[in-house]
Amino acid sequence: MAERFDAVDVIRTKRDNQPLSKEQVDWVVDAYTRGVVAEEQMSALAMAIFLNGMSREEIAQWTQAMINSGETMSFASLTRVTADKHSTGGVGDKITLPLAPLVATFGVAVPQLSGRGLGHTGGTLDKLESIPGWQAAISNERMMEILEDPGCVICVAGSGLAPADKKLYALRDITSTVDCIPLIASSIMSKKIAEGTANLVLDVKVGSGAFMKDLDTARELAQTMVDLGTDAGTNTVALITDMSTPLGRKVGNALEVEEAVEVLAGGGPDDVVELTLSLADEMLKAAGVPDADTAAALKDGRAMDTWRKMIRAQSGDPDAALPTAAHTHTVTADADGYLAELDALSVGVASWRLGAGRARRQDPVQFGAGIVLHAVKGDKVRAGQPLFSLHTDDEYRFERSLEVLRDGFTISAEAPARRESVVLERVTAR
Repeated sequence: MAERFDAVDVIRTKRDNQPLSKEQVDWVVDAYTRGVVAEEQMSALAMAIFLNGMSREEIAQWTQAMINSGETMSFASLTRVTADKHSTGGVGDKITLPLAPLVATFGVAVPQLSGRGLGHTGGTLDKLESIPGWQAAISNERMMEILEDPGCVICVAGSGLAPADKKLYALRDITSTVDCIPLIASSIMSKKIAEGTANLVLDVKVGSGAFMKDLDTARELAQTMVDLGTDAGTNTVALITDMSTPLGRKVGNALEVEEAVEVLAGGGPDDVVELTLSLADEMLKAAGVPDADTAAALKDGRAMDTWRKMIRAQSGDPDAALPTAAHTHTVTADADGYLAELDALSVGVASWRLGAGRARRQDPVQFGAGIVLHAVKGDKVRAGQPLFSLHTDDEYRFERSLEVLRDGFTISAEAPARRESVVLERVTAR
């Protein structure tokens, strides 16, 4: 079959900083998925996009072409309206765990198609798989049943959704074109739009532990994704949230499940509770439930009841003991003062080195590995006071973890400014 375009012409167009037409975009994404466009040709095009950018129209067309490369889902048969949340990833970000059952408690269906962790940010599925019996892979039919009752499901996304993105993501990873807002936004949103939710709230992290390190680029990414969702007919809003310091006090798979359950029991760290409630309120507002008392649902046990049903619905035992690591090591303060700095990236990398994360997609994770923070940024500490507990099954991992962790915190005589809110900005469609 004769091809409509030539890959070299498409590359030249973007190399010369000209806009790609809808026809060029549709062809190149489809041809790349089919193997007609070679890896080195798509590498060149990705670099041209990285260097010259894309217009709003081009990004929308690129996103739609990636959606068209595979299957799409529909929740039209459900009796509940749907709302979803996507986070760009951070350290200690266990928010999906309490959030999904909390929103479902108010009659909204929450289909959370999630991923596994890679590098210093943890994956939601890895966390839940630390619960004995819990299954990430379920059929579409079973997913629909669970979305009716109890109303929330957290599971692995089907391989048929946006296969072009999966192929392109692997290529970007080895060609230094990951850090490109048009390609990041279209990667995330092609999967989210293909999943078919009616309402989407984005949690765009900013800070050392996030993909976006400064507020301007986080704002640009948030706005681009909100516009993409809106243009595709998905009601989309974003919150830009702080990831300069870890979220909560526990980092690691089973440790984060523990903390999520603390929040569902009406307790938990203030920042985790604040962000859970903020995102829940946005999701419920978008779904037409604007006056829900989400704080009350955490306090009175309704959200916990939904959590227990959700875990059981995917074969997990909510009462089973969670895995614990074989070895622990405590880091203590070497002086009196204030914990003036606690860097999210350092804590994330330290937890990863303990075994909580993976370097390659096929690597296993240690469910019990991670870090418990006995003090957080701004706390007053005394010399000899425990600051962090490190958990791992392999004692040899402590040394490399401590190497990065020691550079990630400072104790000073002056108290640092307290963070007023985890939520920095709200972004809506232009």
